[in-house]
Amino acid sequence: MRVLLIALVLLLPISGCSKEKKEAPAPAAAEVTVIQIAGRDTPVSFEFVGQTESSHQVEIRARVAGFLDKRVYTEGALVKAREVMFKQDPKPFQAQLDAAKGALAQQVARLQTARDNLARVRPLAAENALSQKDLSDAIGLEQAAAAAVDTARANVETAQLNLGYTTITTPVTGLSSYAQVQEGAYVSSANSLLTTVEQVDPIWINFTVSENEILGLRGQRESGQLRMPKQDSYEIEAVLADGSVFAQTGRITFTNASFNQQTGTFLIRTTFANPDALLRPGQFIRVRVKGAVRPNAILVPQQAVLNGAQGHFVWLVDKDGKAQVRPVQVGPWHKDEWFIVGGLAAGDTVAVDGVIKLAPGVPVKAVQAPAKQAEAEPAKAPAQTQKPPEQK
Repeated sequence: MRVLLIALVLLLPISGCSKEKKEAPAPAAAEVTVIQIAGRDTPVSFEFVGQTESSHQVEIRARVAGFLDKRVYTEGALVKAREVMFKQDPKPFQAQLDAAKGALAQQVARLQTARDNLARVRPLAAENALSQKDLSDAIGLEQAAAAAVDTARANVETAQLNLGYTTITTPVTGLSSYAQVQEGAYVSSANSLLTTVEQVDPIWINFTVSENEILGLRGQRESGQLRMPKQDSYEIEAVLADGSVFAQTGRITFTNASFNQQTGTFLIRTTFANPDALLRPGQFIRVRVKGAVRPNAILVPQQAVLNGAQGHFVWLVDKDGKAQVRPVQVGPWHKDEWFIVGGLAAGDTVAVDGVIKLAPGVPVKAVQAPAKQAEAEPAKAPAQTQKPPEQK
């Protein structure tokens, strides 16, 4: 029995060594979804925060002093050009017009008398029946009477204008404000402002661009990373507060000549047709500037770009079908993709899904991603974060 136990003890290490010599099974290939990198000309847009402004704001003021009889318009309503908004008491101005007309008639009669007198004096002076002084006096009286008629006629025109000013209209079509003077109040130069009218069709949307943004875009254009439209014919979209896009597109119609010294920004004005008055002055709007193109751009889905201590990186599948880490330099987002400005080239195979299972040198079973069916909206979340594995 003792001999048998010793034999068993001697055999145990031998059997253990034989197990250690067995090779571990090869790891199964990780299945991931991949895309093939290819450069393509990609239209891009730039977004800024803008604010709407009336394209023509008019102050409705009383031109003559007098009592305000009536407010004709509805406060806040859309008023048409030449529409009556206020009426002043016309009776004093009608009386002034009647008096001016009477004075004109009187001066016209005096002029006729002076002309008749000159017609009698002129032939008598020619026959030396009257002196030249008499002729000169008659001519002077006729000329003075003619000047008096002109003055009286001007007074009539002034009285007619003042009477017309008692009916106060708007020179533009636009949205009216509240009345600052109520019926029955006496209107003078001190309180002549009655209300305002703001034209909203067309309407302006102003936005500003910082000096850094302008320099960055200029550098990208000069380096060939960005191609601007010919003659800077950008198409402008207005994105409303609920995320919807305004039906009309606009154009850049004014750029300020200098930077704002306080803010370091450059003012740009765009003009939009606004037939239904949907946009009102003072609204904050997201302005989307379209028309630029990134030529031969490389884009990858946002979920494929990871971020670690050394910066951004992606997982590649090399020609041997194994996973490798590739550091990349990223540009701006484009909807649900990243622009890659360095680190990738056409023909590279990038893993976009299933990257959590990868490690350097791991065999990969690559499944081609389906063709993209529709453009997604601009993503709002940052790229994934993952600690990059150490290179072997």
